[in-house]
Amino acid sequence: MKQKAFLNSEVKAEYDKLESEFCLASQLISMRTKAGLTQEQVAVKMGTQKSNISRLERGDSNPRWQTLLNYAQACGSELILTGFSKAK
Repeated sequence: MKQKAFLNSEVKAEYDKLESEFCLASQLISMRTKAGLTQEQVAVKMGTQKSNISRLERGDSNPRWQTLLNYAQACGSELILTGFSKAK
């Protein structure tokens, strides 16, 4: 389905603009599931609400760097920034 949607250049361009957000969300979910934690458990460890974790994992928020660090710590991981790319 995704491949078919990408045949439309406008859809592909919009997806490409959001690719880094999709990647971050995917990494967060992967980090949590590898730790064997639920969103509720991560929320408790971070002292926040499950809905905030859900929003974070959906990419429906603009988290501070400290929030991302706290999320990683709650999952027993370390957050490392690995690269930069030039703005298009």
